[in-house]
Amino acid sequence: QIVYFTALFPYVVLILLLVHGVTLPGALDGIVYYLKPDWSKLAEAQVWIDAGTQIFFSYAIGLGALTALGSYNRFHNNCYRDAYILAVINSSTSFFAGFVVFSVLGFMASEQGVDISKVAESGPGLAFIAYPKAVTLMPLSPLWATLFFFMLLVLGLDSQFVGVEGFITGILDLFPQPGAGSLRRELTAALCCIVCCLIDLSMVTQGGMYVFQLFDNYSASGITLLWQAFWECVVIAWVYGADRFMDDVARMIGYRPLPFMKWCWAVVTPLVCVGIFLFHVVNYKPLTYNKTYVYPWWGDAIGWVLALSSMLCIPCTVLYKLLRCKGSLREVRVAWQEPSCLYPQPSPAIL
Repeated sequence: QIVYFTALFPYVVLILLLVHGVTLPGALDGIVYYLKPDWSKLAEAQVWIDAGTQIFFSYAIGLGALTALGSYNRFHNNCYRDAYILAVINSSTSFFAGFVVFSVLGFMASEQGVDISKVAESGPGLAFIAYPKAVTLMPLSPLWATLFFFMLLVLGLDSQFVGVEGFITGILDLFPQPGAGSLRRELTAALCCIVCCLIDLSMVTQGGMYVFQLFDNYSASGITLLWQAFWECVVIAWVYGADRFMDDVARMIGYRPLPFMKWCWAVVTPLVCVGIFLFHVVNYKPLTYNKTYVYPWWGDAIGWVLALSSMLCIPCTVLYKLLRCKGSLREVRVAWQEPSCLYPQPSPAIL
């Protein structure tokens, strides 16, 4: 039940911050800066990489969370409709939050007498440096600071609920033990949280922000998510079969999705992932923090180890499965296309 609070409370805080923010001097300049595009940025590869990464991370694509949560739905739940609703709500929330942030940044720039570009930062610097500094300049700053940081705490908890749930569900499905009951699930969740806590302790040290930036850039964003999403689409569209997958969705929701979806799975999404991936490779630069500190070579090496630890799971698993299967590659592919369980038969009108 707590998810209802953690998911809805941030909207209340965002509305309060926006109502107060637009009344501050300089807020309009900040909103204009937010809405006015800089078309020259479209020629920069990093902009496309960051945009693709943000979409993937914001929608939790390639992280397994949506798959895990969706597995708890009823069989005939309309996942196709839910996907559209999720996309609209998520993008609308991000767009709305931009007004909240830049109205306050415009006020901060007005108070300091500088251009908004000088106070606008990206990444963790915006949430933990620029915006809190702007809040201190506002009337009743303790109140707004408390609401803002409590909202960040709630958002963090909400994200952890989803992320940890996806990991735990994957582990339990990978090693099923019928009749083990909820105790096994609770022990798995406890072990997962303890290990994550020990790893995260490195991020609250004096140099913790440098460690966080390393994890954020390599382990669960950028090319890692693009790699995962590319192979996910390849497996669904070309190994399992896009038409077969469309039939599976039709069995669930009672009608076939638009043909455009099949082309997205088979062509559009893989090409977009490959394009952004090549952009990143061609324009690769060593990781930096706060535009001043350049990570040493061994720091980037650690980052690539973090990235490869998840990226190599896909080819290694494929190789392992191939070595264990008997028969030709064609026979193996046919066997992999068979579902692991029987579905309810659809009506002839659907097919």
